Amino acid sequence: MSENNESAIQSVVSDKTGVPVLDEFSNPLFRLGYGSQAPLEATDYPLTRMTDNYALLNSLYRSGGICKSVVSIIPNDMTRKWYTLSGGIGPEHLRTLKQVERDTGLRESLDRGLQFGSLYGGVAGLIRIRGQEAVLDKPLDLSAILPGTFEGVQIFDRWCGITPDTELVFHRGQMAPKYYRIEDPESSFSTRVHHSRIIRFTGGILPYLEEMAELYWGESDIEPIYRDIVLYDNVMENMGNLTFRANIDTMEVQNLDQLFSLTSTEQQRRFWRVMQAQSVMQSNFGTRLVNAGDKVYNTQYSFTGFDHVTEAVQLNLCAKTHIPMTRLFGRSPAGMNATGESDLKNYYEYIDIRRETRLRPILEQLLPVLCMSAWGMVPDDLEIQFPPLWTPTAKEAAEIVEKKASAVRDMFQAGLIQAD
Repeated sequence: MSENNESAIQSVVSDKTGVPVLDEFSNPLFRLGYGSQAPLEATDYPLTRMTDNYALLNSLYRSGGICKSVVSIIPNDMTRKWYTLSGGIGPEHLRTLKQVERDTGLRESLDRGLQFGSLYGGVAGLIRIRGQEAVLDKPLDLSAILPGTFEGVQIFDRWCGITPDTELVFHRGQMAPKYYRIEDPESSFSTRVHHSRIIRFTGGILPYLEEMAELYWGESDIEPIYRDIVLYDNVMENMGNLTFRANIDTMEVQNLDQLFSLTSTEQQRRFWRVMQAQSVMQSNFGTRLVNAGDKVYNTQYSFTGFDHVTEAVQLNLCAKTHIPMTRLFGRSPAGMNATGESDLKNYYEYIDIRRETRLRPILEQLLPVLCMSAWGMVPDDLEIQFPPLWTPTAKEAAEIVEKKASAVRDMFQAGLIQAD
């Protein structure tokens, strides 16, 4: 017997009853660990694939404010500072390129694609070149792009207009569909498009088999936080309903149980008319008339502690979405000397990662097309750079300059550097 088989057999041991057990912690006396009758052991995680529920995602986006904020805040911040180009190009060329971007609405299209890619898990953008409508099933040839022919990027989400083909190709380090079938109801055309003319906006990454189940799209960013959104909405709705119980009048009525069980329907009707009349007569500053012996109590509800519950739910959502409280809920930081700068810096670092992994491949695919349409050529030394989202204040910038000048002066006085 081989060593691998021996180790495999030894990994399954038997308890005193002779029943094979796995290598898991278990304490049946205290109902702890594997196989015990404990609430934690009853927890299950069924595979729901909520990304496929198009109607639910639409309802959450249109009626739930938190869902719309989650899918829009990060893409908005990814495109807020846009990008800069470095290389052997002059200011006039840059102005021409920016004019093409403005004329085609490129920035808005990419922001829209990133948002709905986050919502649905998959969106595609068709690179539209005027005069090439009949050759969309052919690879994109940069030399065939004439100046001024780039029309923009047309966005199609995975449910409305675009379907991946079954033939795959290895593209940008992963398997992706080689062709897409586009059916545009507005212009009434149906065509097959080569993947080089398609820009993919996907949501969360998935294991390969799950990616195959989603037709090589990603996961909706709403799916992992769906239960947290439900919890938040229910907590806020419950708190709103409790405001109607903040001030409740209670009146003692003698023999109330006999009134409803033994008296006639007419007597009960008279009682209800009396109660309705009292409700109409009483206002915030009104007076209630009752019989002698009847007592009226006023019960006021205390809302203490709800702010902690709300904050805990909000912090949970912020942790799941990587969006700080100041951005997702517009709340100022709590606590003494709290400015929220550390939260924003961590958030901006996360946005920098998203810009490098999500936005850079899209821009690198589009940049040659933009250059051919704007300049008729593609320079070899172009490089895309993202400006920092976190910029120092005037005071911080002055302190940095002062420290640098002081360091240079100290080095000069120590004779380590010369004046020239």
